[in-house]
Amino acid sequence: MIDSESRTAALLELREKNVPRGISSAHPIFAGRAEGALLWDVDGREYVDMAGGIGVLNVGHNHPRVTQAVKAQLERFTHTCFQVVMYEPYLRLAERLNAITPGDFPKKTIFFNSGAEATENAIKIARAYTSRPAVIAFTNSFHGRTLLTMSMTGKASPYKQNFGPFASEVYLAPFPYEYRGWSSERAIDALLEIFLTHVSPNRVAAVIIEPVLGEGGFVPAPIDFLQELRRITEQHGIVLIADEIQSGYGRTGRMFAIEHSGVAPDLVAVAKSIAGGLPLSGVTGRADIMDAPDPGGLGGTFAGNPLACAAGLAVLDIFEEEELLEKGRRLGARLRESLLSLQALYPNVGDVRGLGPMLAMELVESRESKAPAQALASRVVDAALEHGLILLKAGLYGNVIRLHAPLVIEDSQLERALIALAAAMQQVLPGTGDR
Repeated sequence: MIDSESRTAALLELREKNVPRGISSAHPIFAGRAEGALLWDVDGREYVDMAGGIGVLNVGHNHPRVTQAVKAQLERFTHTCFQVVMYEPYLRLAERLNAITPGDFPKKTIFFNSGAEATENAIKIARAYTSRPAVIAFTNSFHGRTLLTMSMTGKASPYKQNFGPFASEVYLAPFPYEYRGWSSERAIDALLEIFLTHVSPNRVAAVIIEPVLGEGGFVPAPIDFLQELRRITEQHGIVLIADEIQSGYGRTGRMFAIEHSGVAPDLVAVAKSIAGGLPLSGVTGRADIMDAPDPGGLGGTFAGNPLACAAGLAVLDIFEEEELLEKGRRLGARLRESLLSLQALYPNVGDVRGLGPMLAMELVESRESKAPAQALASRVVDAALEHGLILLKAGLYGNVIRLHAPLVIEDSQLERALIALAAAMQQVLPGTGDR
């Protein structure tokens, strides 16, 4: 219940009058300040943040290294537009991304502002390289909100609504989602059928895939599927694009989720946690493919902003100095243990899945029917907020509770969050915890 005299109530009223309803907010609170894994709202209430601005804050809120780097760059200059006057932080960050992305081949990197810009430009680069028009994406995917990326997104509501007609020559193949009946073998067969019934492989410029579905419910693509996809794309000269926007930057215990499979994609799209909360995205890939567009074909006024590039360099320093990948693996083990314990207690937890600390649980009406329990998931998320924990839902049916714990979370904060999650589950599913 929100106190009618609180700042929150006043701001909610201000929002209602001034902001369109098309942009939704998961929680009826307003941030006052934040640090590490903690966030305080404008009325002073403290929360453990396991949403992280939708996976943007793997190094936590307001990391000192990030804020110091931004302040230092702020004193030099804030903008020149890289296409007008270049600057060193852009080059240094590109150099470091070229070194750490998968693949033993020369690479180049270009920067943009958002994840949608990264995935859209990856398609542009692939089309320029292959001189082919078609793109294959996957069901349950999310690649952005522009016309092309919305067309590639494998979920109609709420993303597509009445926003069509959509971009042509985009085809959706089933994502291998074992819990919902799509094995690797069945998904590969469906992809090959698309080549026979919808578009010849010699007209396909790119296949784009999230190694772990983000908005689609934290479903990892099986290793054998990714390896066979790599073989098929190489056979037909198709550019393989890994959309690591949500799964990258240590979210799965590796720097990039695709590394779990041993597959080296041709292009990698990154965003979200790349710059510790500042707007930045990029595409890294094979140098010959990246060089396919002619000069002037790529760019953007604010793309690769110097403040964001400075933050991006600080983020990579943090990963190295604080050994965040190892911390992420330990975090993942603790989270998985807790979610499996909840699954043992509550029959409504149908599936627990993910890689490293990128974990989720799918709520169902019963394990026998697997009918999605969207309302239950919403109630758990709302109850968790009451207990001081910020969570997000995901999945095609909105019935998946996902965890975006910052990799820098302290042990005491993690335990507090897990206690709050358990309390929310017990509140929403009364009695089942006693079985």
